[in-house]
Amino acid sequence: MAAGTEVISPRRGAFGSVLAVLILLLIGILAFSIRLFSVIKYESVIHEFDPYFNYRVTQFLTKSGIYEFWNWFDDRTWYPLGRVIGGTVYPGLTLTAGTMWWIANALNIPLSVETVCVFTAPVFSAYAAWATYFLTKEIKGTGAGLTAAALIAMVPSYISRSVAGSYDNEAVAIFALILTFYLYVKTLNTGSLFYTTLNALAYFYMVCSWGGYTFIINLIPMHVLLCIMTGRFSSRLYIAYAPLVILGTILAALVPVVGFNAVMTSEHFASFLVFVILHVTALVHYIKRILTPKTYRMALTMVLTIGTVGALTLVAILVALVAASPTKGWSGRSLSLLDPTYASKYIPIIASVSEHQPPTWPSYFMDINILAFLIPAGIIACFSPLSDSSSFAVLYMVTSVYFSGVMVRLMLVLAPAACILAGIALSEAFGTLTYSIKYQQIPTLSNEPVSEEKTTALKSAIDSSFKSVVPKDSNKEKTKVEGDEKVKEPVKEKTSKRIRKKEKEIAEKHVEKQVERKPLVLPLEASAVGIVLLILLGSFYVIHCVWAAAEAYSAPSIVLSSQMSDGSVHVFDDFREAYAWLRHNTDENDKVASWWDYGYQTTAMANRTVIVDNNTWNNTHIATVGMAMSSPEKEAWEIYQSLDVKYVFVIFGGLVGYPSDDINKFLWMVRIGGGVFPHIREPDYLRDNQYRIDSMATPTMLNSLMYRLSYYRFAEATMDGNGYDRVRRTEIGKKHFKLAYFEEVFTTQHWMVRIYKLKPSKNRQRGKNKRKTKAVSKKITQKPIKSLKNPWSS
Repeated sequence: MAAGTEVISPRRGAFGSVLAVLILLLIGILAFSIRLFSVIKYESVIHEFDPYFNYRVTQFLTKSGIYEFWNWFDDRTWYPLGRVIGGTVYPGLTLTAGTMWWIANALNIPLSVETVCVFTAPVFSAYAAWATYFLTKEIKGTGAGLTAAALIAMVPSYISRSVAGSYDNEAVAIFALILTFYLYVKTLNTGSLFYTTLNALAYFYMVCSWGGYTFIINLIPMHVLLCIMTGRFSSRLYIAYAPLVILGTILAALVPVVGFNAVMTSEHFASFLVFVILHVTALVHYIKRILTPKTYRMALTMVLTIGTVGALTLVAILVALVAASPTKGWSGRSLSLLDPTYASKYIPIIASVSEHQPPTWPSYFMDINILAFLIPAGIIACFSPLSDSSSFAVLYMVTSVYFSGVMVRLMLVLAPAACILAGIALSEAFGTLTYSIKYQQIPTLSNEPVSEEKTTALKSAIDSSFKSVVPKDSNKEKTKVEGDEKVKEPVKEKTSKRIRKKEKEIAEKHVEKQVERKPLVLPLEASAVGIVLLILLGSFYVIHCVWAAAEAYSAPSIVLSSQMSDGSVHVFDDFREAYAWLRHNTDENDKVASWWDYGYQTTAMANRTVIVDNNTWNNTHIATVGMAMSSPEKEAWEIYQSLDVKYVFVIFGGLVGYPSDDINKFLWMVRIGGGVFPHIREPDYLRDNQYRIDSMATPTMLNSLMYRLSYYRFAEATMDGNGYDRVRRTEIGKKHFKLAYFEEVFTTQHWMVRIYKLKPSKNRQRGKNKRKTKAVSKKITQKPIKSLKNPWSS
C-alpha cells in the first residue's frame, strides 16, 4: 500500500454518510433562513416589479385552472392591444408555485397564494444548494460538494434574486440550471441512459422556467466539442449529449413561448452542429475498429469528403433561413450578450434597464466576495487530474465570467460556478493542511533502514515494471499472409542484450523514484496557521453574506425605509398608498398611463388597465408613451386622449431624495420615443450636452409633460419656497406655472407618486352647458410637510 493511504472501515464510511446528510440538512435550513430578513424586517410582501405580474398570473391559475391559464387573454394590459398570457410567459415558476399551493391545500394547510409566492424562492434556494452538492461531488468528491453547497447557500449574488418575496423566474431557474448540469456530468461519468433521460426532463423544466435556458443549450455543446477536439471522445460522451439534443428539443418545442424557436433561431444552431460533428466522430471511431489501416484511410477520406459537403450544405441552409432576419435569427438580448454595444446602439429599451448594464469591479466583490480570489485555485485543482467533469466546470466558469461582465443580471449565473470552484479550492486546501498535521510524525522512507522484505518488494516491483516494458509477444510467432494462405513464421528477437539492460536500468530508476516519493506534508506550524487563516477567511465571508442578506438585498422596492438622526426608522409607503387610491377612487374601466416600469404593479395592485408594462414586447407602444412624456402639455394630452387614457401618474423623488424617479429616467423616454418618432430629438433636452433641470435647462425640457407633472407646485412644498431638488441638488428652473390640460387629483404623503387626471375636452362640453357634471376629483388638502432626511444620500 502506498504511503499516505489508509483503509476506511465500513462503520466509518457509514458514519461519514450520515454526517454528510446531516450537514446537507443544515445547509438547506441555512439557505432558507438567511433569505427571511425581508419578512422579519418588513412584512410578507412581493418585491420589485416583475414578481407582481407572476403573482397575478399565479392567482389566476389557482382560481381558474390550467386550461383557462393557457387560453387567458389579458385585456388589462397593453391597451388597446391586450396580451395572450399563456403563449407569452415562461410557465415554470407559475406552475411550480401553483402546484405547491394545491399540495398544501390538499394536506389541509391553510396557505394563501401570496404566502406560497413569497416563500417559493427561499425553498428552492435550499434545493439549489443540494443540487450544487451533487454536481461538485461528481467533479471532486464529497468534501468539495459540501463546501460548495455551503457557499452557494449564502452567496450574495444568489440571495439578491431569491430573498423571500422575490417571486421571479430565477427563483426556480437557478435550481433547474444546476440540476441540468449535474445530470449531464452524472451521465458523463456513468454513461447511463437513465440519467440522460432525467437530464432531458431537467432541461425541459429549465426551458419552462427562464429564457436563460439558451445558456445551457450552448454551454453543453461547447463542452462536447472541447472533448472531441482534445481526443476525449467516448461512448459516455455520446450517451450524455445525443439523447439530450433530441429529447430536449422536442420537449422545448412544447412550451408555447418557445415553440418552433427551438429549431428556428440561431441560439439553438450550435447544438445541432455539434450533434452532427459528434455522429461523424462516432462513425470514424467505429470504422477504425472494424477496418484494416489501409481500408480505414480510404474510408476516412470518403467520410470526411461526404461530411464536409453535408456540413457545408447544412450551413448554407441555416444561412438561408436566417438571412431574411435583420438580426440574423438572434434575439435582441442574445445580440446584447455577444456585442455589449448592440443594445445601446439599436435597442435603447434594453439598455435602459439597470440590470442590463455591465457590472463594476466593486459589484464582483459585493456579490461573490472572497470567492473571486479562490476561483483561480479551484481551476488549478480541476487540472489535477483533468477529467471530462472537471473540464466542464472550468468551461462553465470561463463562459459565465464573460457573460457576467456584459450584463450585471448574469452575475446570478456566475454564482454557482464560483461556488463550485471555490468549494473545490477550499476542500483541497483543507485536505492538504489537515493531512499534514495528521501524518506529521510518519517517518520518511529515506530515513528508515532497508529491510530484506522491502528489498524483495523492490525487486518484484522492478521485475513487474520490466515485464511491462518488454513486449509480451516478443518470443511468439506472427502470422504472415501470402496469397490466400496464412503462414506462421517465428518472430526475430528485436531487442539485444544491451537494449534490454538499458531498459531494465530505466525501469529500476522509475520504481526507485516511486518508492522514494514522499507524501505531500507541510510543516506543522505552517499547516496550523493555514487552517486558522482559512477559518478566518470563511468567517469574513459569512459575516459579509449575512450583512448583504439583512441590509443590501432584503428591502422591497415597493416599501422603503430610512434611519433618522435619532435612530428611529421612517417608512416610505407611497407606492401602495398611490395604488390603493387608484383602486378605490377610479372607475374599474379607467385606463392609467405611466412609464412601463410600473405597469405590472399598477395592474396587480390597483387592478386598472395600463397602456404599457414590463413585458416590453411592443416597442412602438412604449415609444408612444415616451413621446407623450417628452411632448408639451397640449400635444401629450392629445396623445393620451387617442389612447383613451384618463389618469397619468409619475414617480418623483425630488422632495425626499429618492433617486430612481422618472426625471432621472426621462432621457431614456426621449431616446426610446425618438427611435420611433424622429421629431423627438435628445439634443433638444440637453444644454451643452448636459442634462439640466435648473434655470439653464432648455425650453423643450422645461415645457415637457414630464417636467410639468413632476414639478407642479413643487416650489410651494419646499421649506424656503425655492424649489430645491434634493436628488439633482439644484433649484428647478421653472417654479410657478399652471396646468391647462391636466389636473392634480392625488399626491402621496412624501410626494413620491403624483397622480393627474386628464381634463375633459372642451368640444365635448359644447351643447351641454345646462347639464352639470358631477365633480370626480376632490380638492387636495396639503398638510404642512416636515423636513425629511434624504435616506439615499451618502
